[in-house]
Amino acid sequence: QVQLVESGGGLVQPGGSLRLSCAASGFTFSSYAMRWYRQAPGKERELVAGISSGGRSTMYADFVKGRFTISRDNAKNTVYLQMNNLAPQDTAVYYCYAFWVGSYNWGQGTQVTVSS
Repeated sequence: QVQLVESGGGLVQPGGSLRLSCAASGFTFSSYAMRWYRQAPGKERELVAGISSGGRSTMYADFVKGRFTISRDNAKNTVYLQMNNLAPQDTAVYYCYAFWVGSYNWGQGTQVTVSS
């Protein structure tokens, strides 16, 4: 049974920080590249960041470069998204996504709200 469970979302003030976690089970985590996406109400889901299966290669959307960091701990079957200097436009449901040849899976999402 493949599962991706996000956690760490919540309410934070502008300029604050959050760390999201995505715990994986039911598949060989170390074989999968991972991504974080987000979706705000009324908007399309957008790619935020990605990391290779071994964690040596990362990519970021332009709107989060310098603020967000994706990382993974294959021993813990977990991928993280460290979010710093958050702004109201970062408010969205954040989803983790696992993919490899012939397989892809989505988590259920975790809500991030940035507001004064």
